[in-house]
Amino acid sequence: MRFSREQFDRAFNPRVVAVVGDKLMTGFIWLNALKHFSGKLYSAQIDPNEIPAIEAMGVTNVRSLLDIPEPVDYVVVAVPRQVAPRVLEDCAKKHVGAVTLFTAGFSETGEAEGRKLEQQIADIARREQLLLVGPNCMGLANPAIGLCNFPGQPFGPAAAGRAGFIGQSGTHTINFVNRAPSRGVGIAKAVSIGNAVIADASDYLDYFRGDPAIDVIGMYVEGVRDGRRFFNVLRETTRTKPVVIWKGGLSEAGHRAIFSHTAALGTPAAIWQGVARQAGAVGAAGLEELIDVVAALESGKLATNLRAGLIAMTGGPSVALTDAFAQAGLDVPQLSEVSYQRLGEFFNVVGGSFRNPLDAGGTIAMGFRTDNLAKLLDILDADPVIDVIAIDLGAGLAVDRWHEHPNGLTAMLDILSEFVGRTRKPLAVVLEPAHREAEVAQLREQFVQRRLLTLPSAERAAIALRKLVERTRLLQSPS
Repeated sequence: MRFSREQFDRAFNPRVVAVVGDKLMTGFIWLNALKHFSGKLYSAQIDPNEIPAIEAMGVTNVRSLLDIPEPVDYVVVAVPRQVAPRVLEDCAKKHVGAVTLFTAGFSETGEAEGRKLEQQIADIARREQLLLVGPNCMGLANPAIGLCNFPGQPFGPAAAGRAGFIGQSGTHTINFVNRAPSRGVGIAKAVSIGNAVIADASDYLDYFRGDPAIDVIGMYVEGVRDGRRFFNVLRETTRTKPVVIWKGGLSEAGHRAIFSHTAALGTPAAIWQGVARQAGAVGAAGLEELIDVVAALESGKLATNLRAGLIAMTGGPSVALTDAFAQAGLDVPQLSEVSYQRLGEFFNVVGGSFRNPLDAGGTIAMGFRTDNLAKLLDILDADPVIDVIAIDLGAGLAVDRWHEHPNGLTAMLDILSEFVGRTRKPLAVVLEPAHREAEVAQLREQFVQRRLLTLPSAERAAIALRKLVERTRLLQSPS
């Protein structure tokens, strides 16, 4: 079953949304999630004990979707599974654009009753050409218009961006939408697809491929119904947009667990990894890595080789930075002779070293000698043996000085952001919190606001840059 772009556009950009069956017992999860929705919100609730609280929230309540006096673009259904088919029939009569069936208890239970009800709702959706999201999912998110799928999610311009996300887990989808903006990854659209009995990962991926609002796509996948179609859509998508996939259920135990989660059929790890690579997708080992890699790819920087130029503030961290990059599969080569000649003109070798990594704390005064910092970056930028750059600012030790001298921090940020704006080489900034996690986390916002790729550890910076190179190589390899 295929859906038009117009159907998806209407679903992700609704003007009127209705929530069916939300209850106080669950904290009015959906009405609270949508309280910042920029369009019109209705509730459909027949329980007289629930209606006063709903109306106190300022939401218009009706007894049936059919009582809403205007077209409805998107409906969230949170009713007992036995009632779900009846509500879907009303959605069809109302000609709604799309329906998220939050309700669970279908084929993922393994019960005959659950499978029967799932088949029933699928039959209704196919008969009516109804775009059904789920069941057993959290549905759609578009933060720019306040279309959220969980209370407290970031919304508005600060949360909006150029990333799309498709997840077979509601929790992972919620967490991506929650966490990504604080890491510099704004969300254009996200969807939790659950059992995906009608529209599956391939449908959303196909839609995201043609969406001009999306530049990078992240995915959490447990299994796909039509492997051949998924491979073809994925391959077509990666030719124009990077796709980063976190595959759930690669272990034997995880392989067993996914069926009880979304009734998905697992794929052996070796087969999945081979297919994903052949299709041009970049893999991620978890949610944090997925966000890191999406952030790196959003920078738009390209690198085809793995040679890293590294800057640290002191000796021990420079060694740790080097080890992290080497263990992630990157090279840390000697610089070119021209670079060493230029470094010899100003580099402070007392308590430092410029072999690569550059042990540069004394030379750049922990980032406050911005003239020397600019020189170091320019040297690495010009050096033909360097493809990617990383700088560990020793945040755990520098945070007090940054607080005491905010103008110095601003000057350093100016240098870093100006450099990123003109270099073709990817730059990762490492802000290792050490024992000052809360303070460094607060300051990290300033780096993210400058569109700097900012990671909390050398290990994560190395993996993100390696994956960026992997994407570039996949893009340039013959299809």
